[in-house]
Amino acid sequence: MENRGRGSAPRPEGGRDDPPDPGPDPAPAPDPASAPPGPLPYEGVWRFTASAVDASVPQARHAVRDLLLRQGVPLSDDVLQGLLLIVSELVTNAVRHAALLSPVLAVEVAVGAEWVRVSVEDNHPYRPTALVADHDETGGRGLLLVREVTREAGGVCDVEHTASGGKVIWAALPLTRAQLP
Repeated sequence: MENRGRGSAPRPEGGRDDPPDPGPDPAPAPDPASAPPGPLPYEGVWRFTASAVDASVPQARHAVRDLLLRQGVPLSDDVLQGLLLIVSELVTNAVRHAALLSPVLAVEVAVGAEWVRVSVEDNHPYRPTALVADHDETGGRGLLLVREVTREAGGVCDVEHTASGGKVIWAALPLTRAQLP
């Protein structure tokens, strides 16, 4: 391999040592204030799977809580507690009602600049609706609770079919609690 030091560089024709013309002046550096903002450090999408068993309910809730805290998502305590309640209810519903056809469920957390969305996906085709349960019943209010917690926080929730024939139930909440009129 040839080693060319500074003094041994080939000279342009005519024997001049002038540096080559760099061309037109380079463009000025962009003003950071006018650049489009990049993603915030806490923005992203995280997904994990869990078995459709009772033990997955607290595990999913703790995993979501730990993720949000580790990422530094700026959540008020009210919104965090609401999100964790939603995760518990959605995973519980998947465990109780979808485990036969969906032994594995997926939990996804998506965080944007101003919102956080949690969803639970299973492979059971039944699309549940929020029912008003009889006061004597001990269950059946999970989706009603999810809907109310979401509404109070100023968010939205829905149930959608997946391409594989299952469903995904999700709730998106603003990072700061909305003030109800």
